[in-house]
Amino acid sequence: MPDPYAWLFAQTRQGRERGPAPARALLDSLGRPDARFASLRVVGTNGKGSVCAMLEAGLMAACVRVGRFTSPHLTHFEERIRVNGAEISPVRTAEFVAWARQHAPDVAFFDLSLGLAAQVFAEEAVDLAVMEAGVGGASDATQALSGVRAVLLTNVALDHTATLGDTVEQIARDKAGAARPGVPFLTTAEGEALEVVRAVCAENGAPLYSPQTHPELFELPHPPRLEGQHQLHNARLAVAALRLLGYAAGLPAALNASWPARMQRLSFEGRTVILDGAHNPAAAAALARAIGVGRADVLLFGSLPRKDSAATLGALLEVAPVRVLTHPAGEPPLADLDGLAARFGGLTEPVAASAFARALALTPVGGLLLVAGSLHLAGTLLAETRLSAAGETQPPA
Repeated sequence: MPDPYAWLFAQTRQGRERGPAPARALLDSLGRPDARFASLRVVGTNGKGSVCAMLEAGLMAACVRVGRFTSPHLTHFEERIRVNGAEISPVRTAEFVAWARQHAPDVAFFDLSLGLAAQVFAEEAVDLAVMEAGVGGASDATQALSGVRAVLLTNVALDHTATLGDTVEQIARDKAGAARPGVPFLTTAEGEALEVVRAVCAENGAPLYSPQTHPELFELPHPPRLEGQHQLHNARLAVAALRLLGYAAGLPAALNASWPARMQRLSFEGRTVILDGAHNPAAAAALARAIGVGRADVLLFGSLPRKDSAATLGALLEVAPVRVLTHPAGEPPLADLDGLAARFGGLTEPVAASAFARALALTPVGGLLLVAGSLHLAGTLLAETRLSAAGETQPPA
């Protein structure tokens, strides 16, 4: 039997139509499963996954049957689609891929993943699905979803510029384009991005909720379990949505939610290892602020070539005096490690597992190793090293 994952992962976006139209056509061919449940769309440059994790935990605590669709996955595809906290089975994935090979052979990977999620959520009779956008807002496949009860925008920064535009204003306009008439639009975006959001929401007739307009909705009873100043913004957005939609009973669970590879602390061979998927300059800057100047002993950094690797690494330089540069995965295309090392300094080790062993050896016992640059790097290390069996430590009080 053909490997379903090999076929699915080969369905890249390259050469295929972008935007919500292909996803809408796929959903229609599946019998419009998205019409059988309500959904919350989560868009933004960074923090979407953390917000989705908090929403899922809060909704489950409020006795809502909830679906969750997120991306990317860390170690296996089924992480992307969950019902009441449980991942779908590989058998379900294989069944859908068998159907898609025959009926949707030219559909892109993300659209197929979205279609499978919608079908599962309909079959499992979820009440509300938390749906993370891939890239953008108006231009994203999740724009095709019907039954959207609220749209949440985390923030706006320069990322995916080849697709969304090369200015904050352009990117904000696309993400704010997720706004729908009469559907609440919640955001913790600030500055120029917030001004664009205000204008787009007014144009689309979407009621806008922000800490500036409704401070009481966004107030935190206490900080979230997830570490970092940036997680305070994500938590405010999640609790505001839960309050607005009538699920305030779920706030304690939402604030206690965990989310792998987001400042995830692990104790390993007498060292503390922090895994974080910061993959663009804005996320890296937020991570650097959370860690602090010189607070780590070693930085293990790996970035995909389509990302702004130089700017992302540059934002992390002051965190650790020693740097090891690697590839998140072994398949081409690959980032220019030698070029990064020549510009910023550091050791190069192309194979991620070997780079982790080298970085760990350079970290003194009792010291801190920070792993960042890509969720793919975190996923590779969790899958290929003994790090996955390490014990997770509690976040500091």
